[in-house]
Amino acid sequence: MSLPVATRRSWVGSDPVYSIRRQCRLAGISRSSIYYEPARETEENLFLMRLIDEQYLLHPEFGYPRMTDWLRENGYAVNRKRVARLMQLMGLQAITPGPHTSKPGPGHKIYPYLLRNVDIENVNQVWSTDITYIPMRHGFMYLAAVIDWYSRYVLAWELSNTMESLFCVDALKLALTKGNPGIFNTDQGSQFTSEAFTEVLLDKDIAISMDGRGRALDNVFIERLWWTVKYEDIYPRSYSNGHALYRGLSRYFNYYNKVRKNSALDKQTPFEVFSHGAVID
Repeated sequence: MSLPVATRRSWVGSDPVYSIRRQCRLAGISRSSIYYEPARETEENLFLMRLIDEQYLLHPEFGYPRMTDWLRENGYAVNRKRVARLMQLMGLQAITPGPHTSKPGPGHKIYPYLLRNVDIENVNQVWSTDITYIPMRHGFMYLAAVIDWYSRYVLAWELSNTMESLFCVDALKLALTKGNPGIFNTDQGSQFTSEAFTEVLLDKDIAISMDGRGRALDNVFIERLWWTVKYEDIYPRSYSNGHALYRGLSRYFNYYNKVRKNSALDKQTPFEVFSHGAVID
């Protein structure tokens, strides 16, 4: 569908004939984007996942063996199998070659990485997207965002309680209502290698670039965004549920885009640079 996700989401409501599930399918939106119900784990595992998430932001080179060692050194009785399962559930992988949680689906096409030694000099030259784990007081969700590399402007974002591709496609389509990039960069996760995702880009003649496996720093701008949003908003606020999280992120991304001055942007906001195409000295 060509209509914005927000418009299609507004179609869904109480109906005596069509269930919410059916309405979402007809509207082409994720059911999780209506309910914002968190995924569930035991309280103990949620606590461990929060610790893992914070440590991974500081040390993205940690795979599950090193993460297990770190947890044990800090007094937590865990084995590698448990930590590997939790990191896989969170969508985390070490940035160095090794076991990976971000894998293409069977038969999905992998595109080459197009950005090695490329200078980023303009708005809309390169966009990228990624998914990150978001801890809450009770449960967790996944956040997908699309960012312009030059301006650091967050073009669109969506929440889901699963790692399905549909909410990533929703975020992509919403971002594309604000322009078209020359190159769109992702990792090799099945959400981004799926035809549902890549066909949206190919239909607009946008070049697709994909990170090398196990190289999260190929997508460094959005990795920095995750660090910023978590330490400035997610961790301090510890949202109680998905609806509070959605409202909080709506406020935060408006602040991040339009109020928060960025030293890398000559003390301009991402919105100022993106909307005016300002050149950064």
